[in-house]
Amino acid sequence: MSFCQPIKEDLSPRSTQTPTAANPLSPTLPFYELATYDVIVVGGGHAGCEAAAAAARMGQETCLVTFDLDKLAQMSCNPAMGGIAKGQIVREVDALGGMSGEVADAATIQFRMLNRSKGPAMWSPRAQCDRAKFIREWRERLESLPHLHFLQDEVVEVLHEDGRVCGVRTVWGMTLRCRAVIITAGTFLRGLMHIGRRTLSGGRSAEPAAMFLTASLTALGLKAGRMKTGTPVRIDRRSVHFEEMEVEEGDASPARFSFLSPARRLPQLPCWTCYTNEEAHAVLRQGLPDSPLYNGQIQSIGPRYCPSVETKIVTFPDRDRHPLFLEPEGTDTREMYLNGFSSSLPVQTQLEALRKIPAFRDVEIYRPGYAIEYDFFDPTCLHHTLESKCLGGLYLAGQVNGTTGYEEAAGQGLVAGINAALSLRGESPFVLRRDEAYLGVLIDDLVTKGVDEPYRMFTSRAEFRILLRQDNADARLTPYAVKFGLATEERRSRFERKLAAVADTISYIRKASVRGDDVNAYLQALGSSPVVGSSKAVELLRRPGVTLMGLSQIVPGVLQFADKQQDIKSEVIESAEVFLKYEGYIARERAEAEKMARLEGIIIQDRFDYATLNGISTEGRQKLEAINPRTLAQASRIPGVSPSDISALLVLSGR
Repeated sequence: MSFCQPIKEDLSPRSTQTPTAANPLSPTLPFYELATYDVIVVGGGHAGCEAAAAAARMGQETCLVTFDLDKLAQMSCNPAMGGIAKGQIVREVDALGGMSGEVADAATIQFRMLNRSKGPAMWSPRAQCDRAKFIREWRERLESLPHLHFLQDEVVEVLHEDGRVCGVRTVWGMTLRCRAVIITAGTFLRGLMHIGRRTLSGGRSAEPAAMFLTASLTALGLKAGRMKTGTPVRIDRRSVHFEEMEVEEGDASPARFSFLSPARRLPQLPCWTCYTNEEAHAVLRQGLPDSPLYNGQIQSIGPRYCPSVETKIVTFPDRDRHPLFLEPEGTDTREMYLNGFSSSLPVQTQLEALRKIPAFRDVEIYRPGYAIEYDFFDPTCLHHTLESKCLGGLYLAGQVNGTTGYEEAAGQGLVAGINAALSLRGESPFVLRRDEAYLGVLIDDLVTKGVDEPYRMFTSRAEFRILLRQDNADARLTPYAVKFGLATEERRSRFERKLAAVADTISYIRKASVRGDDVNAYLQALGSSPVVGSSKAVELLRRPGVTLMGLSQIVPGVLQFADKQQDIKSEVIESAEVFLKYEGYIARERAEAEKMARLEGIIIQDRFDYATLNGISTEGRQKLEAINPRTLAQASRIPGVSPSDISALLVLSGR
C-alpha cells in the first residue's frame, strides 16, 4: 500500500523525450567504465553535501555526482537556515559532526533566536545567509576532504546485482561502480516549472531537470508520486521605498548554530517588513484564472505551511492584508528576497500586484516567482536508516522523500551518509529515537506514516520537546559523532569541557544558599516576593525573571566554572540555567520517554503474517502488512493502527 499520490503517466524514459532526442539508456549506445567507489551520492543539494561529507570523513571513497559543481548546496528559495524546529535540526546536524551549522555561521548576515518569549523548548535559531558565500564555503570544505571525489554529470540509471546496488550510469555514457548509492535529487526529478500558463522543464530556475532517473528507481520497486513547491519574486533593492517599511534588526548579541564556529565574519544586515493590501489582493484575484494552482494546470500536492500569496487570498478571503518580509540575499548584491510572496501567477500579475503596495510602487524584479512540480518517493518504502526496502545499498534523502526545507534535507543526508558508511564497514546501523532528536522524529514520521503533502518539521510533531532543546543538542548527539569519527579533536575537547563545567555549575547552585538581606533588592526589582531568612539558590533560580547572571552579582562563585571556559561561557550558563529551571518538567518527560522505550524494545518485524491475524482490524492489518514495522512502538504510530490492535500484538508477542 502506498501513502503517496501515484504517478499515472508512463514513466519510461522515452515518454519524456522529444521525437529527435537520443535515449541515453539505449543499449546501442556504449558506456565507459570510469571508476569504482564505495559510495556514490547523486545530487549536490543540502542532503547530498552532508551525505557525501559524512561518508568520506568516515573513510569511504565517495563520489558526489551533480549537475553543476558551482551550485553546491544552493539555497533555491530563501537564503536562510533554521527557524521554528528547523533551527533545532541545524544544531543537531552540527552536534553529529555535520557541516551545515558551521557553513551557515560563516555566511550569516543576520541571526535571530526566535520564540524567546516562550519556554526554552521552543527557542529556535534562524540565520539569514549570504547565498553566494554559503555555496563557496560549502565547496571549499568539501574539496578539502581527502576521500571525496566529484563529477559534474547526470545519473540516469542505478545498477544492481543480486539484490544490491553495484553502480550508476550517467547521461554522458559513464558507468561508475560502487557499493552504495545515496539519491538526493531534490526537486530535479522530472521537474516542471510554472509561471501562469507557461511551463518549462527544469529542476529550478535556469537549470535542467533529471528526466530519466525516476524510471530507473520505479523499476526497482520504489513508489513515485508528484509534489509541488514554489518560490517568491526577487527584488532589485534600488527600486524599493524603504521609508514605507519597518526595519527588523537581528539579535544584539547574535548566537551561532555551530558549537565550533569562531566570531562572525560578515556584517549583520537588517531585514524589512510591510504588508499586502486590498488593491494588491484585487489584482491577484483577477489573475486567478491564469494561476496554475487554480486552473487545473497543477494537480500535485503543495506545502500547507508555506502557501503562495494567491492561496492566501483564496483561503483567507476576509483578511485585508498579509505580512511580507524583505530580506537581503548577500552583502555584495542588490538582489533581495520577498518572503511571503511566493507565487506562480503570470509575471505581469505579480508585478502589478506588487506595485499596489507603497514600498514597491516602483519595483523592478530580478526574476519572478514560480511553482515547480517534481517526483518524490513514498518514504514508507525505507528503513529507519533511510536505506530502501527494495534494494540493498540504495539510500534516499531530502525532498525525494517528500520533505521540505534545507534543514530537513541536510539532516536526512547526514543520517544516510553515516548509515551507508556503517553498513560498508560491517557495523550496526544508526537509528535515532524520537526522544533523542528532531531528526529521529522526522525520519520515524516519514517511514512510519508516509506523507500526503510536503513534510515540514514543527516542534509540535515531537512528544518530548523539552528533551530536544537547541541548547543541549551536543549533549544528546555529540557522543555519536565521536563514535563514528565525525568529531574533530576540537569538538570532542569543547564538548567534554562544556559537560564538566555545566555539571559543576549545577552542583554548586544546588548547594548554595542566599540570605534574604542579600537578594531581596534584586527580587523586588523583578516584582518577585522577598525571602524571609535564607533560601537555596536553586529555588530562587526557578522564579520567573531570575537568571544565573543576576544571581552571580549576589552569590559568589555561581559562574566560577563558566568563567574558566571563556570560549564556551555563554553555552555553559544557558545549559545550566535551562536545566535547573525546568528540571521537574525534564524529569517527567524522561520518564515518559522511558515508558515508550519499553515498547521500542519489542521487535515485531517479520514475526507475523498480518493477513491471518483475526484479532486486528482490517485497516490495521493492511497498514501493518504494508509497512512491516520494526517495533511495537513504531506500529503504535502508524495511522489506522488502533490501541486495541497494539494490545493484540502485545499478547501475540507473549509480553
